[in-house]
Amino acid sequence: MCMDSEKHMIYTFGGRILTCNGSVEDSRTSEPQFSGLYAYHCQAATWSLLREDSCNAGPEDVQSRIGHCMLFHTRNRCLYVFGGQRSKTYLNDFFSYDVDGDHVEIISDGTKKDSGMVPMTGFTQRATIDPELNEIHVLSGLSKDKDKREENNDQAVKENPSKALQEEEPCPRFAHQLVYDEMHKVHYLFGGNPGKSCSPKMRLDDFWSLKLCRPSKEYLLRHCRYLIRKYRFEEKAQSEPLNALKYLQNDLSLTVDHTDPDETKEFQLLPSALFKSSSDFIPLGFSDVDQTYAQRTQLFDTLVNFFPDSMTPPKGNLVDLITL
Repeated sequence: MCMDSEKHMIYTFGGRILTCNGSVEDSRTSEPQFSGLYAYHCQAATWSLLREDSCNAGPEDVQSRIGHCMLFHTRNRCLYVFGGQRSKTYLNDFFSYDVDGDHVEIISDGTKKDSGMVPMTGFTQRATIDPELNEIHVLSGLSKDKDKREENNDQAVKENPSKALQEEEPCPRFAHQLVYDEMHKVHYLFGGNPGKSCSPKMRLDDFWSLKLCRPSKEYLLRHCRYLIRKYRFEEKAQSEPLNALKYLQNDLSLTVDHTDPDETKEFQLLPSALFKSSSDFIPLGFSDVDQTYAQRTQLFDTLVNFFPDSMTPPKGNLVDLITL
């Protein structure tokens, strides 16, 4: 269920119908029925059916289900539906519905071809939406694969009792609640079922907050400069050790975040490159090509990770595009 505060509309989609016109015995033996997509106008107190449940694969058909996620984007005024379960079938599709234009758009049909584009389906999964950032975050629930349902948290605690205290994160769960504070960009997680086979009735009452922090443009620019100068130093170290040392102390040092322990340690280990032989610089898989080309190719592949896919070369292998 989603609320459109601007138009005073409530949208509901899916759910299994528990009552029918037939007898109780008939409802138990017949195929389960699912509710379609409805809208409720709060001011007029009226219901309207937008889409009936359909098993067809037409462009405007919607397949009702249970255990799915539905979110409302307040800016583009679209409902987004992902995943769910229909009888014994787990659905992995992802589609949107334009509430003003009455139009369905299939973003991903859940086939194996584009299955990598969407997360794996989990029962009672939860999702949030940020209309300002145009982002949807999904927290998976109970895995559809029985082999993956057994969580490994107990075993990890047994092997290392202090590990649970070191990692400040909630254990895996399902049937939990997840909400999002759009103003402060914070997620809140409460309760759920940890899915322990030894304690099936166990319920959690813990309360967590999660704030996802993105690196700033200034950080990305500095980090890219650091990577470029680090690789340039390694090139100089092979042929000009003295100049490389000066470059390390002056140019490269300026791009290092000396408040970051990991980056500082990496910087302190760089002088060891002055004592390596030229063969030590050749990355794996590049033994038959020029080592400078190999290093710069590796640097390029690292830098493109900071750019959107539209500005980078295809990540797939060109060989895969050849039809046999």
